[in-house]
Amino acid sequence: MGQRITIYDTTLRDGSQGEGVNYSLQDKIRIARKLDEFGMDYIEGGWPGSNPKDIEFFALMKNAKLSCSKLAAFGSTRRPGRKAKEDELLEMLVRAETPVITIFGKSWDFQVEKVLKVPLSENIEMIGDSVSFLKKHTGEVIYDAEHFFDGYKLNPKYAVQCLKAAVDGGASILVLCDTNGGTLSHEVGQIVSDLRKLIHAPIGIHTHDDSACGVANSLAAVLSGAVQVQGTVNGYGERCGNANLVPIIANLRLKMGFECLKQDSVSHLTGLSQFIDEVANLSPNTRTAFVGRSAFAHKAGVHVDSIMKHKSTYEHIDPEAVGNTRRMLVSELSGGSTIVSKASKHLIDLNKKSPQTRTLLKKIAEMEHNGYSFESAEASFELLMMKAVGSFKQMFDLTGFRVIVEQRGSGEPITEATVKVCVNGEERLTVAEGDGPVHALDSALRKALIEFFPELAEIKLTDFKVRVVNVREGTAARVRTVVTSTDGDDTWSTVGVSTNMIEASWHALADGVLYGLLRNALSQHSETDAG
Repeated sequence: MGQRITIYDTTLRDGSQGEGVNYSLQDKIRIARKLDEFGMDYIEGGWPGSNPKDIEFFALMKNAKLSCSKLAAFGSTRRPGRKAKEDELLEMLVRAETPVITIFGKSWDFQVEKVLKVPLSENIEMIGDSVSFLKKHTGEVIYDAEHFFDGYKLNPKYAVQCLKAAVDGGASILVLCDTNGGTLSHEVGQIVSDLRKLIHAPIGIHTHDDSACGVANSLAAVLSGAVQVQGTVNGYGERCGNANLVPIIANLRLKMGFECLKQDSVSHLTGLSQFIDEVANLSPNTRTAFVGRSAFAHKAGVHVDSIMKHKSTYEHIDPEAVGNTRRMLVSELSGGSTIVSKASKHLIDLNKKSPQTRTLLKKIAEMEHNGYSFESAEASFELLMMKAVGSFKQMFDLTGFRVIVEQRGSGEPITEATVKVCVNGEERLTVAEGDGPVHALDSALRKALIEFFPELAEIKLTDFKVRVVNVREGTAARVRTVVTSTDGDDTWSTVGVSTNMIEASWHALADGVLYGLLRNALSQHSETDAG
């Protein structure tokens, strides 16, 4: 491996400034522990002087023993017109008792004159005085040069003077910040190269993604000599976000030959990304490089055929290297190779030239034309495969259903569903109420089947989505419903399509229950054979 690059995570501070991100105190503690477990070098916990939550976070973290990470408190240089030792915000940074303190200061003369409204010389004094004061109270002071690239391009002499003030004050590393996110990669690389000749101190990089160059700029800085990268997991942050540490770490380790984090950290990137999204209560970006659900999803038949022959034909790395998985998507674009690949995953024996394979391809094309989609409903596709090869067993038959929505007085509407099913020649008629038609149908169906299939008690509906397929048809449009179910160990999704939302929901619900029952029957059969 090459030179070691340290990774500085600011998901808890800079990341919390992103739209839609709002951590509770317990969220912050959970994330900090997860980042430490992952092996992050630095965790920036927040700004102790900015809000009560961050003050309490640092108070609680004083007794926390982190195994890998150094916790950093974040703040700014002292205020104008006073000494550092008299500044209450700097004093709060000291009271946080973290092994690292990071402060930012102005590096752009325009910002100094128009925002701080102080002489350029006083800003330099503020930087040196603040770093020197903090260095007396903690082991490591990191200096973030805010708006550095904008400042350097317009007044390089002054920007460098600001950095030298931080070095003279005792800063351990100088982090160049592309605060507005407008600098391009070739500029970042050149400026970092220039600075290495002018400043004899370690250089770090902190970029934003306003020009969609946050990751590329960070990597360009490393190639030019930067030894620390700052960013956030999943790219959370102000405006368009900070540089996303997930692809940065993967590229540094797997593509560029640099050493960073623990030996196995990169293999846990997908899990870390999913964890942060879950705690932040944000929907994951399925197309995120390396870790997104779609990052290694193959749809075109030609692609799937090639992947089955050699994985590197359409994958730049092995998905398992970052903890992700390969997925073969079934659609009207699929070829025989996709069907064969899916079948083998479910222990169904097919080949590209099988009549069943041709039949399945034709059936899928017809169903997708009518609004079905199997990309997010693989259980429905497996049921189709089982029917094609003759291994399908109809566990129950629907005789009929009815759904009534009734408004009683001024309260909430009440939904009642009636379901009539037949199991092995025996009919059951059940009625159930629910919070809506889907909930009522689900309850009535379970009520009808539970005496025949006690294992149904373990199968739960966890998600329900509805989408209009052909919006131009207005109220006569088809709707596609996708139902997600789980038995506690595995999760599966099924799809239904109709011009009637209730009917579409019924098909998805019934298939979800049927798939769960068939899985359980197959599992029991396998255990009996093994015994």
